[in-house]
Amino acid sequence: MSNPSNEVAIERYKRIFHKFASIEKNGKKFMTKDDFVNAIAPGEDYKRLQKSQYGILFEVADQFKNSILSLSDFIVFENLLTRPDAEYEIAFRFFDTTGSGSITREQFKQIFAANIGEDAIPFDFECEWFTLYTGGKAATHEMPYKEFTQLLKGLQAERLRQAFKYYDTQTSGYITPDEFKKIMVDIAGHKLSDHVLENLPTLCNAYSGNKISFANVMAFYNVIREMDMVERIVRKSVSTSKDGTITKADFLNTAAKETRFSLFTPMEADILFHFAGLENNSDKLTLRDFARLLESKWKRVAAPVTVAVPEVKHGVLHDFLRGSYGFLLGSISGAVGATVVYPIDLVKTRMQNQRSKVVGELLYKNSIDCFRKVVKNEGILGLYRGLGPQLVGVAPEKAIKLTMNDLVRRHLTDKDGQITFANELIAGGVAGGCQVVFTNPLEIVKIRLQVAGEAAKTLDAQTPRPGAVTIVRNLGILGLYKGATACLLRDIPFSAIYFPVYAHLKKDVFKESPEHRLAIGELLISGAVAGMPAAYFTTPADVIKTRLQVEAKKGESTYNGITDAARKIYREEGFRAFFKGGPARILRSSPQFGTTLMVYELLQRAFPFDASPAAADKAIGSHVASADDMNYLQSKNALKILLDVHYKFGIVPSNVKLPGVARA
Repeated sequence: MSNPSNEVAIERYKRIFHKFASIEKNGKKFMTKDDFVNAIAPGEDYKRLQKSQYGILFEVADQFKNSILSLSDFIVFENLLTRPDAEYEIAFRFFDTTGSGSITREQFKQIFAANIGEDAIPFDFECEWFTLYTGGKAATHEMPYKEFTQLLKGLQAERLRQAFKYYDTQTSGYITPDEFKKIMVDIAGHKLSDHVLENLPTLCNAYSGNKISFANVMAFYNVIREMDMVERIVRKSVSTSKDGTITKADFLNTAAKETRFSLFTPMEADILFHFAGLENNSDKLTLRDFARLLESKWKRVAAPVTVAVPEVKHGVLHDFLRGSYGFLLGSISGAVGATVVYPIDLVKTRMQNQRSKVVGELLYKNSIDCFRKVVKNEGILGLYRGLGPQLVGVAPEKAIKLTMNDLVRRHLTDKDGQITFANELIAGGVAGGCQVVFTNPLEIVKIRLQVAGEAAKTLDAQTPRPGAVTIVRNLGILGLYKGATACLLRDIPFSAIYFPVYAHLKKDVFKESPEHRLAIGELLISGAVAGMPAAYFTTPADVIKTRLQVEAKKGESTYNGITDAARKIYREEGFRAFFKGGPARILRSSPQFGTTLMVYELLQRAFPFDASPAAADKAIGSHVASADDMNYLQSKNALKILLDVHYKFGIVPSNVKLPGVARA
């Protein structure tokens, strides 16, 4: 009887293979090394793990040494990754160059030396430790798989001992902080966070003196080696803390209760709290402080749930509250973004409405001059005329635009999770078109309020400026949609440009992935940069829309639609008039969208709607992986043991030719 879960896995392997395989021979597809690496490490930034290191896995997968992989080769390799001892099996097959099922002393020496590079701390293969596993020169013996795994498990500690002796030339029992850093980078450089790596020399500050003892080195090594247990004890200790913080004594007390034998020494606790508390001056640390110790790429990711889970049914009230939550956050974020850039928007509107060919109407030389004159004639508050209707319109605009873009993208995304660029444009365009239903009436009121200040200069001082209610009453329902076609002409292309650019900036530039949640600055930059081309290239439509929506003064041209407006603007003011207020539009749209998204992210993190344990766990950086996430995670984990040999394992000079790898 077939295993349904295995059949699902094989179908996933086939889908991934056909997605990335680029070579076709005799009607069959094959993978190159680059295809393979792209398939097992999608979205990898190659900052910690280099592409050549993932290439080690290709050498193992390439059973017949053809330099290409067939579908069956790929399925066999993926199946190997699901084994609980996959990382040891991968290492064994890489060292077993003859495929004999055992590894000789010379094989190990050859592969080890070829992969750690010439600048690595030398390793003495004649040491007693290595001889106990492989025998001496006169009586060597081969290591089968299980003996080899024990050698690898103890190799780091022996390298640590030899590296300390290498630097401790005076046999004083001490090394310098920089020498300690060099050792730890070699031993565990792939595991530690950048913050810890930079601060490794500060270990000497935890004790008196400016040198580091062998005991300090071993204590640090033991902490890193037992990080899974450290996390378990820290989580347990924090869960029983009243304020979510723990002291060194709390940690040791919990460790004594949770483990049968004493696992951590006082010195190891000192070192753990020293590095976890580098950014916390108190002696009470939080879970986030400890999360800074390790490189995030090696964080624990929960496996996907493969069993049926009863659906949790929520009532109407829950659904209403969830919808209101998203609407409220979008409204607040949009309001903040709109308020920040509103003065720029007002200047943009005044510049676009200026008719340079009408005598006596050239009020402003440029955007800066316009800004100065508004402040001088109308005061600081004059820069915010029309802000009220704008804020009222932000809620439906942001909610509709973001929701419709996500909805259409989801329907146009294929089963592999991919969406074509054309479909991205369609999704953005639909989102931009839908928002006009709500935003056009609010925009026309906003614009007439924005130009009311300059119009008042020609009126009697006692004549009151029109308010929003007066403008709405005068326009009527149909009048509120004046210029709607031009608004569509602007907003559809804007969103069609903005959303795809924003998505690709996050994905391709900042490498957003399930394991890399973008920082606030990255979100701000993505939103701001995406708004630049979208804003500038849609300026002509914005100029036409503004002219159609603003009430013409005496002696000014009137327009009978988009085509008539475009023709008259070009004839009377020239082509450059279509880009009036373009720079101001960029200055407004870029920071507005960047700020809106940044605030939205902050609000989601500060006030999460889902207060379940899963959501709380997500807040500190872990998440439940999808099947494809697990595929990526398994690939990285397969390299862990080899990286423990040396963090540069697999990065070899071009002049070093590695021996072949055993047939899997």
